[in-house]
Amino acid sequence: MDKRSSISLPEGIGVAFTALNANKMRSALTMLGIIIGVAAMITMVALGTGAKRAVTSRIESLGANLLFLRAGAARSGHVHMAAGSVENLTDKDAAAIAAECPTVVAVVPEATGSAQVKYENKNWNTRIIGTTADYEWVRNMSVVNGSFFTATDDARRQRVCVIGQTLVENLFEDTDPIGHTIKIRGINFQVTGVLAEKGAQGWRNEDDQILIPLETAMYRVMGRDNYSSITLRVAGDEFMDQATLEIESVMRRRHKLGPGQENDFSVQSMSDVASTLGETAQTFTALLASVALVSLIVGGIGIMNIMLVSVTERTREIGVRKAMGARRRDIQAQFLVESIALAVAGGLAGVALGAGAAIGLAYFYGWNTQVSIEAVLISFGFAAMVGIFFGFYPARRAARLNPIDALRYE
Repeated sequence: MDKRSSISLPEGIGVAFTALNANKMRSALTMLGIIIGVAAMITMVALGTGAKRAVTSRIESLGANLLFLRAGAARSGHVHMAAGSVENLTDKDAAAIAAECPTVVAVVPEATGSAQVKYENKNWNTRIIGTTADYEWVRNMSVVNGSFFTATDDARRQRVCVIGQTLVENLFEDTDPIGHTIKIRGINFQVTGVLAEKGAQGWRNEDDQILIPLETAMYRVMGRDNYSSITLRVAGDEFMDQATLEIESVMRRRHKLGPGQENDFSVQSMSDVASTLGETAQTFTALLASVALVSLIVGGIGIMNIMLVSVTERTREIGVRKAMGARRRDIQAQFLVESIALAVAGGLAGVALGAGAAIGLAYFYGWNTQVSIEAVLISFGFAAMVGIFFGFYPARRAARLNPIDALRYE
């Protein structure tokens, strides 16, 4: 066959785009599945990446060299409650750790719960944390208005509290809350301080909480004699492993656990918490990305369907081109270019839409999002692969048409 009778690649691309341009609405609707799939994938990955970054930021903001002692045995990085061990941490456990663990420089017990808070005619359900005065510097908290409660307030079981920004906005609005009285489970508490804004981190809003003295929480509000957890500050990074061993030794002896018995408590470091939350965020991201991937596959099926219709509609055109000397690979390349063009155009539009959605969620709703170049490249690359994969069969079918039968086709 004469080489001059074959079609060049640029010429084939031009023919492909002319065919797509002739059916603008059909081409746009065909790209819609790819657009939605790519946009969804980029948005979901941006949310997952942003959540992981927020978790890391939150862990760092809590302060360095922290260990968390909680009731229940730890398995594979996650805390599971052992039978009979629900919140079995007591003041004697805290005192023993403070006295017998030389690498631990601060012991801060916590008793947590939730309650309805009332100010005048306004109500709000929030998280209540009963803790000591050391909570402020151990957890790296900051009071922007007023002051934190003192050890004397704790010892005297004073009804004072420090509130987060969410409560200020929902209960006090434009009123300065310092000195005002709120009701926690019907008990009057005086507001002495307002915490600095930290924002929502994952599923927990650090601004939606009230801190009250530990003794007040346990004996006036919650009616309990055990702790939910104990936060421990270690002398330095180099002592973290040693501190963990010291704490485990004290707790096993105090809880009368024999050799071979599983701990009825868990000791987690900041890195353990960050790793666990990071894994959760990654799993959630992978799940959402998988759903988006289904949209891409559905979009690919749409491309295949439209390309098969196009082959049928242009059967006589294919016959004419073959009669004029076009080779099989020329026909196949033309239809494959059309398929890839649909996928690539849809991918570009999806990237723009996905990035815009992620930015919009961060701007209008304050969600933590981060559009990564890796997610963009992977999504766009997968869209192109979808175009090749689902466009190959229609292109091959067009290339294998018999020119005589194609010319006779009505």
